[in-house]
Amino acid sequence: MSPLARPTRPAATPANPNFSSGPCAKRPGWSLQALDGAFLGRSHRAKGGKVKLAEVIERSKRLLDLPADWRLGIVPASDTGAVEMAMWSLLGQRGVDLLAWESFGAGWVTDAVKQLGLTDSRRLEAGYGALPDLSQVNWSRDVVFTWNGTTSGVRVPNGDWIPAGREGLAICDATSAAFAMDLPYDKLDVVTWSWQKVLGGEAAHGMLALSPRAVERLESYSPPWPLPKIFRLTKGGKLIEGVFKGETINTPSLLCVEDALDGLAWAESIGGRPALIARAEANLAAVSDWVAARDWVDFLAEDPATRSCTSICLKMVDDWFVGLAPEQQSAAAKRMVALLEAEAAAYDIGAYRDAPPGLRIWGGATVETADIQALLPWLDWAYAGVKAEQAATA
Repeated sequence: MSPLARPTRPAATPANPNFSSGPCAKRPGWSLQALDGAFLGRSHRAKGGKVKLAEVIERSKRLLDLPADWRLGIVPASDTGAVEMAMWSLLGQRGVDLLAWESFGAGWVTDAVKQLGLTDSRRLEAGYGALPDLSQVNWSRDVVFTWNGTTSGVRVPNGDWIPAGREGLAICDATSAAFAMDLPYDKLDVVTWSWQKVLGGEAAHGMLALSPRAVERLESYSPPWPLPKIFRLTKGGKLIEGVFKGETINTPSLLCVEDALDGLAWAESIGGRPALIARAEANLAAVSDWVAARDWVDFLAEDPATRSCTSICLKMVDDWFVGLAPEQQSAAAKRMVALLEAEAAAYDIGAYRDAPPGLRIWGGATVETADIQALLPWLDWAYAGVKAEQAATA
């Protein structure tokens, strides 16, 4: 095609054009009727409410194959609240290594250093598209990291870099990894996620999973700073066990709880965690095959082994785009997103605001591979269209 030619509009759009990285697409076939059994207008402390909350915990533990001696609780403020709760409650006993290679990891660095004031801290950082040198992590210290960088599309390839005999705690933000990637629990001590990612649940609730080592730290160490009420996991030096049995710290939405149960039931019905992982990996494979046949686009993740199967981040790499000024690159990427939205071909696929200009396609388990495949020709169409628009006005 001539660079000045108007592209041919694809014939079909995705059946579900929702590719947002959070809140993410609802599970296939979802409707409001899925919420008919919600325990509404009643206290979450009533027997029926506590049963629903405990069911989310127990079904999540089974689906993720969490070790029997781990605790899992529902906490406030989505994954952000769960990570903050872990950091405020556990850090400070020993030095901490903080890993960041995208926006959310960088946020945990800021909170640990500036808000908690931890002076014995090391930052191991990398730019968008890369990982820090994981061999430099000091496991005599606590370590805070994301498993999958939601805003960069870069994940750690496995847990081989984490020693089983570590002295410090491994505190892992896994919100865009849980249910879509294998997590080695013997290498982790705290794992957090939210309902709104891989299972397509609603926002505002987080999940906090604690290993026995993390519980031991909670019961033997009191941080030097005051803890807000919604962060308190112990009383009188002992773990508040009720938090991990459905007795939430603050009032949850039982409508969201019902939706979480629906997502868990769907996951169980299709074959559990292996099926969820397979669906996400199939979405990544579809994008990988398409990228390999294009010269204008590539993954933001530099190493194929680190490419996320959930938050699939792409960058434009041809001479035309690379030759644009930074503000022009940003404008071109935003124009692509606007064209796709206007055609109802894709919603919410712009790169995260702090990331390099590009695209971010959610490929988690609730997204059908057929919809990914239907989307890809539209990306060619939108990119060619933006180039043609600029050529027409030059």
